[in-house]
Amino acid sequence: MEIKVRNLVRSFGMTRAVDDISFEFAAGNVFGFIGPNGAGKTTTIRIMATLDLPDSGDVFYDGVSVVNYPEEVRRLVGYMPDSLPDFRDIQVWEYLDFFARSFGLRGAQRTRTLADIEEFTNLGGIRRKYLAGLSKGMKQRVSLARALVHNPGVLIMDEPAAGLDPRARLELRSLLKILSGQGKAILLSSHILSELQDICDGAVIIEKGRLLSAGTLSQLLAQASPGSAAGAPGAEGEGKPGVTLLIECAKCEEARLKLLEHPAVREVIIREEGKLQAFLEGDDEVVPPVMGTLFAAGLPVMGFARKSMGLEELFMKITTGEVQ
Repeated sequence: MEIKVRNLVRSFGMTRAVDDISFEFAAGNVFGFIGPNGAGKTTTIRIMATLDLPDSGDVFYDGVSVVNYPEEVRRLVGYMPDSLPDFRDIQVWEYLDFFARSFGLRGAQRTRTLADIEEFTNLGGIRRKYLAGLSKGMKQRVSLARALVHNPGVLIMDEPAAGLDPRARLELRSLLKILSGQGKAILLSSHILSELQDICDGAVIIEKGRLLSAGTLSQLLAQASPGSAAGAPGAEGEGKPGVTLLIECAKCEEARLKLLEHPAVREVIIREEGKLQAFLEGDDEVVPPVMGTLFAAGLPVMGFARKSMGLEELFMKITTGEVQ
């Protein structure tokens, strides 16, 4: 299965939510779909899932067009939205049974399919519970089960890990690895970039409706590494190298504010008590003057080290944080 997104455009009034986006990925791969709030991720996902039509452009699943053959596409794609309806009078098994019937599963085949999916997503113990009474983690498992009920070759997931506790996120990650190992193509949007790097083979990064970068993780990280010609666009469109520092300091908030006074510092995040992560524009030569701002201010720095480029650092480097 090959998925090709080609020149998608979608506007709402005067706002172009999706602006000529193209990318592709294939069976057996998990691709992260990344962008700030308001970047156009959900609009793109809804088009890919046949829930919305583009103003122009198309999406092809092994050559089958979303625009021209939406009914055929729906049999190829499993869509997992960011939330499950809070039906107070529908039990889990009834919800899944409804969608199994909708996809034409009958008799023993439907019974066997639902039993297998309930076992895979660990729903056996809650199949008689009402949807409205489920926890967030349980609802996400039900939503995943519904997306799998017709055995699609492609899974499109909108923020599947949002609101989940650490255990539920680990369980979801394990299920996704199994599904990709079965040859399914998976596209998922998420704000938990550190976890995306652990599971994704590639990523698509968009901002303000436009594609910034797409490819395998190794390709993206190599392109955006210090000294590369790719990366955050400068005033003339050229890539800027960057450095990420991990800093241990007893006064994190004071240190963060002081670092942001330096023109080479793009962003500073307090990771945990006593630890900062600073994103710098430039190469290794900017590190001494940046750290010098902390020493000159008399702030208690216990140590610092350069951090290798990861998905979070790549995202911070090539996005501006602006929304439409």
